[in-house]
Amino acid sequence: MQPEFRAAATALGAYLGERGIDVVYGGASVGLMGAVADAALGAGGRVFGVIPRHLVDRELAHPGLTQLHVTENMHERKALMAELSDAFVALPGGFGTLEELAEVTTWAQLGLHHKPIGVLNVAGFYELFLQHADRMVTNGFLSFDHRRLLVTASSPADLLAGLEAFQPLTTEKWQSKPGEPG
Repeated sequence: MQPEFRAAATALGAYLGERGIDVVYGGASVGLMGAVADAALGAGGRVFGVIPRHLVDRELAHPGLTQLHVTENMHERKALMAELSDAFVALPGGFGTLEELAEVTTWAQLGLHHKPIGVLNVAGFYELFLQHADRMVTNGFLSFDHRRLLVTASSPADLLAGLEAFQPLTTEKWQSKPGEPG
């Protein structure tokens, strides 16, 4: 893992903690989100973890959180995290991160929530993903409005500013018909 990923995670956590913005995440003491949690707590912030029972031992549940919610499964975990959150942020990560990012973005696309979704594009980590999202627009699989659901920045401060400025979609259209404006 590139050191700038952990540095960005730590900076994000500290930034959130210093500003009194609560953190809701998967509840582990390891990985980039563990670094976010540690930094937010270290800056005086509140951090809420949500972890399924079967991962408590495997993921080393964080012992120092403000509150740790233990769910029965991943579906309950994601639903509770979404309920507790006012916004979503994806840091560099693996399949689980991509799956959660795709899910909350799809929920926004379908109008199930109107919360901002941020992508912290540290060291260009998400460049190919964002290019692919642009390609989905170009090829008619995604509207331009839905592409705008992803707020992107390379620094925590810029990302938080973008999330604060986010304006929810005003259209209820999920997809345009051929020949219609997107």
